Amino acid sequence: MDPKQIYREAETANRMSAAAQAFVAALDPGQRAKTCMDFADQTQRQDWHYIPRNRAGLPFKEMGERQRELAHRLVATGLSAGGYTKTRTIMSLEPILHQLEGAGRRFPRDPDLYYVSIFGTPGDATHWGWRFEGHHVSLNYTLVDGAMVGPTPNFFGANPGQVRHGEHQGLRALRDEEDLGRQLVKELDAPQRQAALINAEAPSDVLTRNLAQVGDEVNPEGLAGNQMTSSQRQVLKALVQVYVQRLPEEMAQVEWGKLESTDLGTLHFAWAGGLEPGQPHYYRVQGGHFLVEYDNTQNDANHIHAVWRDLANDFGADLLRRHYQQSHWP
Repeated sequence: MDPKQIYREAETANRMSAAAQAFVAALDPGQRAKTCMDFADQTQRQDWHYIPRNRAGLPFKEMGERQRELAHRLVATGLSAGGYTKTRTIMSLEPILHQLEGAGRRFPRDPDLYYVSIFGTPGDATHWGWRFEGHHVSLNYTLVDGAMVGPTPNFFGANPGQVRHGEHQGLRALRDEEDLGRQLVKELDAPQRQAALINAEAPSDVLTRNLAQVGDEVNPEGLAGNQMTSSQRQVLKALVQVYVQRLPEEMAQVEWGKLESTDLGTLHFAWAGGLEPGQPHYYRVQGGHFLVEYDNTQNDANHIHAVWRDLANDFGADLLRRHYQQSHWP
């Protein structure tokens, strides 16, 4: 890896370590026991999801004001300013969803039911990790050798995708994820669109769901970037950047560098479902180790799931593999 890339990642890793250490130090023993888990417990570390459910970790509901502030500071270290704004916007949809659905749910729509989990010891020179998660947000980070960060799975969702009533009418937490995908498919000519369209009906959710590791559940299909015009490739590039630029700038540069090194022309764009707003639709961008899945079918196609996976490095798998190989080098 380019030494400049390692340096840029180390800056992020240092900020994450300092923020996580400050957060853990502010907890009482009972809270710390809920928050801190063994890094080696792979089952727990990879047990991620984007639905309302019981979760390991410490929720905002059980934090004091200062602890919440420190938790938000940790979350912000893993996101760009735009990514952090999206996270807070998604959380702000919970009261709106509560109004739409009413009470009586097993898991209430509650912006305080977002959890922080720490795996291992923050700042450990070998490896540690952390997760921030609740309904429609799952941010997973694995830090290795004090300088490298695995930032996936990275999931954002939005229900409603567009607020249609009330004081927040028109609010769209994931506007670019939807609009750029639709722009790209609409800019394709008839033969290109035929190649991109993998199904006339969109699936009910992203196909990889909450798998810990993605295997052959999805494969590159649809239209390749090198089969697009220059202007179409620019839209494809902008769409991919929406996901990568969820990260802090220095980390986004590292992840974008990995993509460019494998040739963006080999990325495949696949579409399923309708082309117009309000019609159920799905898209996927895949190539090399990169995978983005987007689905908007539920609740009258006003409920978005949009996830970024690294097929080689989810939960830092590739970074950890290299770490152990180097550690045992004769």
